[in-house]
Amino acid sequence: MSKTENEKISQERRNFLKLSSTGAFTAALVAGAGGSLLSSTASAQTAKEEQDREKAAKYTMTIATAYVLGASRSYPILQLDLKENIQNATDGKVYVKVSPGGQLGSGGALVQKVQTGTIQAAQHSLSNFAPFASAVDLINLPYFCGSNQRFVNLVTSDAWNKEVHPKIEKNGFKALFYIVIDPRVVAVRKGGKGAVIKPADLKGVKFRVPGSKMLQQYYRMVGANPTPVAWGETASAIKQGVADALDPSVGALYVFGFKDVLSHVTFTQAVPDSQVYSCNLEWFNSLPVDVRNGIEFASEITAQQNLAKVPSARNYAMAELRKAGVQFHSLTKAQLDVWKETGGYQKKEWDEFKVELAGSMDVFKKLEQAAGQQSKYYVHDA
Repeated sequence: MSKTENEKISQERRNFLKLSSTGAFTAALVAGAGGSLLSSTASAQTAKEEQDREKAAKYTMTIATAYVLGASRSYPILQLDLKENIQNATDGKVYVKVSPGGQLGSGGALVQKVQTGTIQAAQHSLSNFAPFASAVDLINLPYFCGSNQRFVNLVTSDAWNKEVHPKIEKNGFKALFYIVIDPRVVAVRKGGKGAVIKPADLKGVKFRVPGSKMLQQYYRMVGANPTPVAWGETASAIKQGVADALDPSVGALYVFGFKDVLSHVTFTQAVPDSQVYSCNLEWFNSLPVDVRNGIEFASEITAQQNLAKVPSARNYAMAELRKAGVQFHSLTKAQLDVWKETGGYQKKEWDEFKVELAGSMDVFKKLEQAAGQQSKYYVHDA
């Protein structure tokens, strides 16, 4: 590393620490994401703007995530966009404090903090909502809403709003908006089998799965050997050959550092790798109507920004993975049909889950129809 590069990094570090030490941690994050940490003047301007905004606001809204701010380049959760949109759409009445990178926890821990009102909002996987509204777990039915467009169709539909949101709200949450990342993929480790194009290629493959009974059943149906591994142990399991394959989205594979341990990635489009921003319902309802409207409008704006960001985030993640030697495989309609016929949600093996999660087959059919009906929102599919 050159002397100039060292000096640049040292200056950015000094400015970040200076902002952080004055209590302006969010300002430091904003400055860092905006590339203004190198300039002491720009950092000071950012700090002053954040201080002025916080001082002028009537309400403070802490939004926590498990991801660093720069993650949106390949994993489009748009933390700073949501912050900016809420502050502007509420005419500055709400100041948003961003707590990224797992500072306040991740996954279920964030959901619990939102429910108890410890924080006002958080971003987490949609599956984290399942304990509070079982119908949410329907997203894990293979090929029910695996493609980006079917997922958007479903979660923006009247049926989802009528059947699922009341259950979420009954448990103290408001879903601000849903985040499209991309479908889960089939990613094979280096040293393992070659490319997986058809279900038969998974025969004997130790496939890392989370605790989801549905995902375990799906991979068993398509011929793999489901191997439950905690997420925190997955990287080492793949490296050591305890598991041969895994299924996060391409963006997640890049963000979580799997690029150097994978050989092939196939877009099977079975299940979405979806996220949500949830808000404490009691806090939200305590706000004046105009502020609530502003937060909802800001959420809609950010949701549309997310949809537009999906293909560019995917391309960045794919480009970085390709540099490490990963090969990608998109399937034809005929090839996808084989996967659907082998393990898709239309098979009788899934009927028990449909009734259990939706409450009845009638409700499930309403949601199924919604997933297949084009939403007013368009999103690119892998």
